[in-house]
Amino acid sequence: MRVMGVDPGLTRCGLSIVEGGIGRKVTAIAVDVVRTPPDMDLAQRLLQVSDAAELWLDTHKPGAVAIERVFAQHNVRTAMGTAQAGGVIALAAARRGIPVAFHTPSEVKAAVTGNGTADKAQVTAMVTRILGLQVAPKPADAADALALAICHCWRAPLIERMAKAEAQAAEAQRKYAERLAEQRKAVKR
Repeated sequence: MRVMGVDPGLTRCGLSIVEGGIGRKVTAIAVDVVRTPPDMDLAQRLLQVSDAAELWLDTHKPGAVAIERVFAQHNVRTAMGTAQAGGVIALAAARRGIPVAFHTPSEVKAAVTGNGTADKAQVTAMVTRILGLQVAPKPADAADALALAICHCWRAPLIERMAKAEAQAAEAQRKYAERLAEQRKAVKR
């Protein structure tokens, strides 16, 4: 499974591609950070992030995109920009029919370090070790993008099994409701 990991942001947006193998084997294919100047018009910044993401999607052809879910930050402007950057990338993936998954920072940290409250240094160290890199990815946005892709490679099979189980349970519930309705009709006759 080839996954594009995205650590969204307007000033720095981390992009990565990893290839998942058998078991927990993952290989780094590419990583970069898209930068836009803070004094640039917001629409132009989003366009630059979108253009870079579209180039990555078309060049690397991932089977899934994993984006960090923004749920709380102290700075509302930063949170809005982060969410907007993630949104344009999700839209670019959706236009190509590529599934998008959102993972919280604590899910990603727990997946790669075993600790949902790990700091950036721990995440970077584990990403470096997991991928067998000679040099730690820098800046932290690059390491975070790789961590998101690794997290998705490892969680996607479970997510898929859970979705299938939920679909089967919903179908069984639907059939049961139909049988129950038929039995009620028969009793009324």
